[in-house]
Amino acid sequence: MEGGAFLGSPLRKTVRFGGTLRDVLLKHEQGETADFELLKHQLSDPDIKDAQIINWLHEFRASVVYLTKDVEELVSILLKLPWLKRSQDVVEEYLDFLGNLVSAQSIYLRPCLRMVVSHFVPSQVIVREDGVDFSDSDDDEENLSGNFKACHRALQTVARYVPLTPLFLMPILVENFPFINKSENTLEYYVHNLLRITVYLPTLRLGILELIVEKLLKLDVSTPRQDIEDAEENANTPGSVEKTTEEGLFDMEEDEETEKENQGASSESDVMAHPLAERLDILMTILFAYIKEICYVNGKVDINNTKGLYRDLITIFDKLILPTHALCHVQYFMFYICSFKLGFAEAFLDHLWKILQDPNNPAVIRQTAGNYIGSFLARAKFIPVVTVKACLDLLVNWLHRYIDSQDAGTNAYCDVALHGPFYSTCQAVFYTFIFRHRQLLDGNLRKGLAYLQNLNFERIVMCQLNPLKICLVSVVNLFAAITGKYQLVFCYTIIERNNRQFLPVIRSSNGGDSVQACTNPLDSFFPFDPYILKRSKKNIDPHYQIWEELSAEDLKDLTAPIKKNTAEDEDDDFLKGETPQNDGMLGITPSSYDSNILSPPSSLGSPPPGTYIQQHL
Repeated sequence: MEGGAFLGSPLRKTVRFGGTLRDVLLKHEQGETADFELLKHQLSDPDIKDAQIINWLHEFRASVVYLTKDVEELVSILLKLPWLKRSQDVVEEYLDFLGNLVSAQSIYLRPCLRMVVSHFVPSQVIVREDGVDFSDSDDDEENLSGNFKACHRALQTVARYVPLTPLFLMPILVENFPFINKSENTLEYYVHNLLRITVYLPTLRLGILELIVEKLLKLDVSTPRQDIEDAEENANTPGSVEKTTEEGLFDMEEDEETEKENQGASSESDVMAHPLAERLDILMTILFAYIKEICYVNGKVDINNTKGLYRDLITIFDKLILPTHALCHVQYFMFYICSFKLGFAEAFLDHLWKILQDPNNPAVIRQTAGNYIGSFLARAKFIPVVTVKACLDLLVNWLHRYIDSQDAGTNAYCDVALHGPFYSTCQAVFYTFIFRHRQLLDGNLRKGLAYLQNLNFERIVMCQLNPLKICLVSVVNLFAAITGKYQLVFCYTIIERNNRQFLPVIRSSNGGDSVQACTNPLDSFFPFDPYILKRSKKNIDPHYQIWEELSAEDLKDLTAPIKKNTAEDEDDDFLKGETPQNDGMLGITPSSYDSNILSPPSSLGSPPPGTYIQQHL
């Protein structure tokens, strides 16, 4: 053999510090540790060659029965080997070693799983330049895909040898989830890898989805809608004069052409200005992509796949979403999966309806279910008018039965604490009617009016429970206007009576007496208010009904509003996104009435929910 060929050939050797690896481990058991310490030193050498790693791993596989808890320190060094950065031969040998290790020594199952999961985000190295530390990824972007693939092969290998792997893996996934203030890439990689696990370990899907949604909730409640909008305004219009238009529940969404122009002017139009909103946007985009990939097979909805995922998501919805008040975005995973087939939207509505009418559920949960029903019926384009009518029939019939049950009782008076679900259902009906009245009347006006007259809104509005006093001002104003036009019910007498009953509460403070700010008596919100995260909203927009302002034709026959008995220069609470107190509802001046109908064109929708957010996490 030529000298060059000899020197260039890999040196296949065994660990010989007085014998084979087996000999070294047996000596260690007898108290002779010199060779054992030398072995640890060799394995920890950062300059170790691929051929050496392969030879040693081969020997470790053959001697795996000797890798007891007594040599835990040695195994720890093996688990810290940079195997992902080595050749494919090293990767293959390492995967075989992991399989042998966990099958022979179950005590190393958790350490092996922790090691693999630790690679779900790129390791960081600190580079010091001119006395300044820079944090950078230790992996090139093109290597990450291959590294992640190897990690998932490792998990599959371990799971093949140890069937109980999912039971031990889930707590490790929870423990290693990055903090929400970590970089976008770190969160993106980790969530992507978690979702990938659900493909080959399906028993973990519910737990993993619940973990992801829980983290998304924390991001969502940390980024109120108003904060996101303020950040976008500051980023897009630096130095410009503040907008004077205010926001309201039925404000028109931003004009699409203007929005496209603004995006074209920015080279980073999809980047959210608010850092936490940017993280949330990226993760919601991943979640939507995952939902679609599971539900669609060869371009068509797979009913069985979608049913299974729907069951998991509705379980998470009940556990995490319903108890969390005034979310902005995370709840849209239910909106999205329901858009695939009408059957899933109807199942979602039926689920909410059962929650709403069940007196065994807490009142606050029932009220929230009502909020979801009204918002979903109003905003989901994929729900046809026949389904809307079926839902209105259910809701309105329940309202009439509720009124029947209260008329002769001692609690037949206006009180949110006693009748919260009733008021929430009223508001859901009013809100749905406002958004859908054109469709309900389209085609055959006489038939449509006959249907609406049979709902008997008048009895609901004029009952002793007085829902117009409790429901949001903006909803009441438009409901009164539209029903008045079609002579379904005349609400203004009730509104005026409620106005006269309103007495502002004076509170004394160090700064002097002041009028108590208005509150939200029903503690209501509309969960499917406009979605404003730039990337992920592309999944929602095709299925979303924006608020269409009333035309001049709609407005000309509306009944004139009634002026409230307050100073003429008092600001309208609707325009400030505020709602009435429990004691009554503010009236409406002619100017504020016009504002409620002709909403400012620059707003995104409902009043900013940030004021009302209650974090339940």
